[in-house]
Amino acid sequence: MQLPVPDLDQMDAPALKQLLQEMEAERQQMRVEHEQAVAELEELRAEREELEHEVAATEQILVRRDQMLACQQDEIRFKDTKIAQLTHEIATLKRYRFGKKGEQLSGVQGTLLEEAVDEDIAAIETELELLAGVPSVARARRQPKRRPMPEHLPRIEYHHEPESTMCQCGCQLQRIGEDVSEKLDFIPGVLRVERHVRGKWACKQCQTLTQAPVPAHVIDKGLPSTGLLAHVLVAKYADHLPLYRQEKIFERAGMKLARSTLADWVGTSGVHLQPLADALRQAILAHRVVHADETPVQMLKPGTKKTHRAYLWAYAPGAFEDLRAVVYDFTEGRAGEHARAFLGNWKGSLVCDDYSGYKACFTQGMTEIGCMAHARRKFFELHASNKSQLAEQALHYIGQLYEIERQAKDLPSEERRRLRQEQARPLAKALHTWMLAQRGRVPDGSATAKALDYSLKRWAALTRYLDDGQLPIDNNHIEQKIRPIAIGRNNWLFAGSLRAGKRAAAIMTLVQSAKLNGHDPYAYLKDVLTRLPTQPASRIGELLPHNWSPQTTDQR
Repeated sequence: MQLPVPDLDQMDAPALKQLLQEMEAERQQMRVEHEQAVAELEELRAEREELEHEVAATEQILVRRDQMLACQQDEIRFKDTKIAQLTHEIATLKRYRFGKKGEQLSGVQGTLLEEAVDEDIAAIETELELLAGVPSVARARRQPKRRPMPEHLPRIEYHHEPESTMCQCGCQLQRIGEDVSEKLDFIPGVLRVERHVRGKWACKQCQTLTQAPVPAHVIDKGLPSTGLLAHVLVAKYADHLPLYRQEKIFERAGMKLARSTLADWVGTSGVHLQPLADALRQAILAHRVVHADETPVQMLKPGTKKTHRAYLWAYAPGAFEDLRAVVYDFTEGRAGEHARAFLGNWKGSLVCDDYSGYKACFTQGMTEIGCMAHARRKFFELHASNKSQLAEQALHYIGQLYEIERQAKDLPSEERRRLRQEQARPLAKALHTWMLAQRGRVPDGSATAKALDYSLKRWAALTRYLDDGQLPIDNNHIEQKIRPIAIGRNNWLFAGSLRAGKRAAAIMTLVQSAKLNGHDPYAYLKDVLTRLPTQPASRIGELLPHNWSPQTTDQR
């Protein structure tokens, strides 16, 4: 609205002064209103920025929730797929195990296969429990009613009491009873019963009940102690005693244990020990020199009466490395892809024989280190068959190389390399020149030509050890560690399944690695199985054989 303009010429001084005062007051009022409007605008702008921040934060939360939901859905799909796979596998095994007897093997082979199937069933049920996070209902129904422990077996009591017998309210607790559970323990040659007595303490003032917790165990509420589990595993995988033989031994000792029960223990223990074997594999692959070898093992699939050749691979750190360990890997065949799957992205020096399956590894950044013992074996066989003078001369050359290695065995790495450069390299060069000259004099296809060609074609790999003090001259280091498998193979006859073979490989990995570190495998497995249920995953390395030291605490 436009106000009328006063006629200033007709206004006297007081009226003019009053007009000026009114105009000034109006101007001040307008200024105040302007400042208020500016303040309101700033407040609105701040609110808008705050709302924008809240919207952005909400969007980020929604994105994170979507990501978490996607991860959870992926995890659920993985678990559902894995559970379906394991459920199908266990159903197949149960159909075979409890199906028509006419479809099963008889005699010792049938007994061994039934053991493997029972172990597989127990292992799969344990994996299902770990995936689901709750005990398997089917497994709980299958558990037979436990018979009372024989009274003639000696009892050793372990008392578990609360750390403090004072109630949180300040009163002294009163012992009102106890819970007693019994586990069957085994001292080699002697069966005994562990009595775990957990006292019950109550506060009369506030009616509070206090009791020590049940000690954690790999087989919760199970019959065996960790000592008995360790003995069964060592007897099966170190002493090569099948479970049907152990069943008879336990019966003679005064306790009848069914093979199916022993198989259940082995299968469950194998699942819990697998992470240790996996961690040991990583420890070996942390070294730059690794030995590899493989040996055949017969494998029988449930539902068939035929065996086919499977393979047990052995891997160990270099002979001059500080780590004393060996890891076994069971596979259905001998294809090179199995070695590549085990080695993964490892880049280092691989000591192996001339098996073609390793060749692809050397195109992926690994360095081939040949085995002089295999080269020597070709000439030894040639000399043994026809007393070849050429083979005798080759054996003399190679024998001199090994004599230098015996002198260098205990030297530091750099000193070993220096000795090889000074003494072994000229000898190796002379051997190579001699072989080339002899090869031109023998006909192609002859046994002598084949023996020479084996060394000449691999000469670079056979002599790489001369330039590196950490490299060995041959692969005998791993062949010595795979020898126990050949001994046990005579007792196993075959592996009952792929799962049984992988379980055997994991447990034998720990047993043989414990031996290499000077440990009694029984004492090692007993302690490890005792500590596993409460051992943090981040500290699993403490239980590996080369790091292990037994606990000194006694709960008795």
